[in-house]
Amino acid sequence: MSTASGTQIKGVYAHLDCLLTGIDDLKSAGITGWTVQAPLPRHEIEEAIYEGRPSPVRWWTLIGAVTGLTVGFLLPSLTHAQWPMINPGGKPVVSLPTFAVIMFECTILIGGLATFAGMIVHTGLPSLGLPKILQDPRVVDDKFTISFIGAPASQRERIEELLKGSGAVEVTHGADAIYEVPNA
Repeated sequence: MSTASGTQIKGVYAHLDCLLTGIDDLKSAGITGWTVQAPLPRHEIEEAIYEGRPSPVRWWTLIGAVTGLTVGFLLPSLTHAQWPMINPGGKPVVSLPTFAVIMFECTILIGGLATFAGMIVHTGLPSLGLPKILQDPRVVDDKFTISFIGAPASQRERIEELLKGSGAVEVTHGADAIYEVPNA
């Protein structure tokens, strides 16, 4: 099966070190447009793909924490300003020390929720509409894959050679790249 922009190619790896070699080989050959799947999160894969660049989720956390801090200050201060009769003993209506706990808790709560939302967005969950080539049940168990959804047909042999040379136990292309569970 080919897509409008090229052909599908998948390399299946049994070992992490072979997968990392495959990623390095593809990057050094200047080939892009691949997707890596792993049965468990490994920092080595993240370092190989992102080359030391930090995750964009940290910005979600920062924005959520600043929003939480702001909400944690505005909620009680506007409440006290609306009803100034709650002023015991002539103390200031808006006071930072009295709101510190509320500000801290809102910072943690909204920052944590924003981090969770950022992780969901950047990991592509839920995976509705995932291409068939990426729906390989072996990845959930113990295999690693490098998949091309639309590789240029002119580079198919070169990509397959790089994947095989890096230690892929199986390299398939076209309709064969879509793995379906036998007798399911």
